[in-house]
Amino acid sequence: MSDPFAAVISQDDAVARLEAAAKAPVHAYLLLGPRGSGSYQAALGFAALLLVDESEDEIAARHQRLALEEKHPDLIIIEAQGAALRVGEAEAIIRHGSISPVEGRRKVIIVRGIDAIEEAAIGKLLKVIEEPPASAIFVLLADEIPPEIITIASRCVPIEFGPISLTILETMLFAEGVNPKRAKAAAAASGGDVDRARLLATDDELAMRAALWQSIPDKLDGTGSTVHEMTAQLREGMDGAQGPLEAQHVIELEALEERVELTGERGSGRSDLVAKQKREVRRQRVDELRFGLATLARIYRDRLIVGPNARAEHALRSIRNTADALIRNPNEPLLLQALLLDLGSE
Repeated sequence: MSDPFAAVISQDDAVARLEAAAKAPVHAYLLLGPRGSGSYQAALGFAALLLVDESEDEIAARHQRLALEEKHPDLIIIEAQGAALRVGEAEAIIRHGSISPVEGRRKVIIVRGIDAIEEAAIGKLLKVIEEPPASAIFVLLADEIPPEIITIASRCVPIEFGPISLTILETMLFAEGVNPKRAKAAAAASGGDVDRARLLATDDELAMRAALWQSIPDKLDGTGSTVHEMTAQLREGMDGAQGPLEAQHVIELEALEERVELTGERGSGRSDLVAKQKREVRRQRVDELRFGLATLARIYRDRLIVGPNARAEHALRSIRNTADALIRNPNEPLLLQALLLDLGSE
């Protein structure tokens, strides 16, 4: 069989712990690390090891392939349909956990974004983690552990994933055939996210969007008309940033339709794929905003290096508050207008 963790980059300690855990697994694990750090790919690799179990080589290879492709009948993947995991998703986790495995003696339930969970769903999820079905193994994923899920986290074995360095991302992209200048820019704008780095490496307009954000401090003149114009330009750039992702989505849908045509299978999963793609579009816009805010913040930090600068300090606070507000899914144009008005005020 191939290495089930081949898609995980620069997370040797976490992978070693998962490989060891697969030999004598307990009921629940918490993979803790920022999106794009490889925690999800590692969860799939871990699921593959758990579902292979003691199968013969040929059968084991099939179990591994299906798990890594997210198609194994005993692998359930749950993630929020909106901004947070809700009661409905928690109930789905309980329901799937109570059903016996289809092919083996284990069922693996991966839950993405457990740190974004509504209060009403916490109790339901905690109960199934505390009293798990004998055949179910839960693999929870989170960027961090907020206070409200500490009790859930305490019932799981933690596996930590550190952020991937920009140097490693840059080297990875270069090894994959991306030219050095583009690899450096994509890595710097990725926020340490492997998938985003690869996507940005195909984005011809990345440098233009970075330059637009960098130009903001010098263009703001305190007038509403300038703020309106800059907001429109920023949003137009963000719309353009969807191009590579939309192209990727077209390929995914075409592959799905081709598979359905060849196999004639029912319940092809088109609605699930479309829902997943919509979530990716939402995340892409948030990622673009975070990239822009980080780019803008560097301009003001550079001004502080020169010497004390009260306006730069105020600007950095405003940018930080704007970034914090993104978790609440705010109105995008209003958020940008409020920031630019604040930055342009005397």
